[in-house]
Amino acid sequence: MSKIIADTNKIKEVLEKGVEKIYPSKEALEKTLKSGTRIKLYCGFDPTSPNLHIGSAVQFRKLAQFQKLGHEVIMLIGDFTTMIGDPTDKSAARKKITRKEILKNAKNYKNLASKILRFSGENPAKIMYNSQWNDKLTFVELIELASNFTVQQMIIRDMFQERLKKDRPIYLHEFLYPLTQAYDSVAMDVDLEVGGNDQTFNMLCGRDLMKVLKNKEKFVLTTKLLMDPLGKKMGKTEGNMINLDEKPNEMYGKIMSWPDSLIFPGFELCTDLSIEEVNQIKKKKNNPRDDKARLAREIVAIHHNKVVAQKAEKEFNRVFKERGTPSEVKSYKLGVKNLNILDLLFKTGLASSKSEAKRLVEQGAIKIDKSTVKDWRVKINIKKGIIIQAGKRKFIKLV
Repeated sequence: MSKIIADTNKIKEVLEKGVEKIYPSKEALEKTLKSGTRIKLYCGFDPTSPNLHIGSAVQFRKLAQFQKLGHEVIMLIGDFTTMIGDPTDKSAARKKITRKEILKNAKNYKNLASKILRFSGENPAKIMYNSQWNDKLTFVELIELASNFTVQQMIIRDMFQERLKKDRPIYLHEFLYPLTQAYDSVAMDVDLEVGGNDQTFNMLCGRDLMKVLKNKEKFVLTTKLLMDPLGKKMGKTEGNMINLDEKPNEMYGKIMSWPDSLIFPGFELCTDLSIEEVNQIKKKKNNPRDDKARLAREIVAIHHNKVVAQKAEKEFNRVFKERGTPSEVKSYKLGVKNLNILDLLFKTGLASSKSEAKRLVEQGAIKIDKSTVKDWRVKINIKKGIIIQAGKRKFIKLV
């Protein structure tokens, strides 16, 4: 068994950096950690897609902090709960997904998480699947578990209230999601659950169930969410995420495109810098672009390595500062001699539709061999080696 670290400063960092709230209180969890007691904690991840995103890394980082203190960490794959679909913040029921699809989606999760969590050596993190216990529940047992919650508890949630106002259906199985997530805590007999603050309701259901079935307190630690300027969390559903398997240049470029308002939340939630280091960056009041460049380097280094991060930065500067062409440009072959610019942008994938292509041209965002295209009606002569640029970061070479 690994040695438990009860250092006051390290515990303070774990309980404050990126943390929104702790139930029942920060003081209660702090007292437990300082006592030297080894706790068991987990965070659940539903494989709704093959990709994990930078928001998921916030949870990995928090788990890793506890792991470094010597505590038992579990990465829980929700292969059962994903079949139900978490209704949190959803205006409609999630599309159903099969167990086969779920397991296929989760195939690379351990590899992505291993950039932050340790799965070997001293005090390795464990991976568990909640189908292990949920598949075994009988209907009688399910009814018994359900008797610990009321319809009022479930229906009062914001997304259900919104659906009722708009006369949209609420399916009975959606009420079972918080119940099954709650049972995860009981089945694993954990002391702490970690998750984003949008999961507060589900995690507190687990806390309630632990009290009833095991007469035991379960701590809940909610982390802050990385929010875009519109107040939406950056994640799979919103489509504004940065995937953890993103190529270094793409990852670096996407972070550099973040608004300045995301710089300091990014340092707090997405890097290994201490609270003190983040505060020092704030005090220096550097040029926001310089802070953003450091943030991009830090994040790329975590998910790739420092050398790759430096190369990504050089490539970014060469393209955006020096107005150069990327060293690697995707090639596209067309079997025609000329094509309308809108069709060309759509066929090459530089625009998702002709209407978007027209908008890009009208905004002056389309360049061919560095010359801006001003008329969306123009036909382009297709020649070998032509480079088409859409916006700041998309390039295609015709072959």
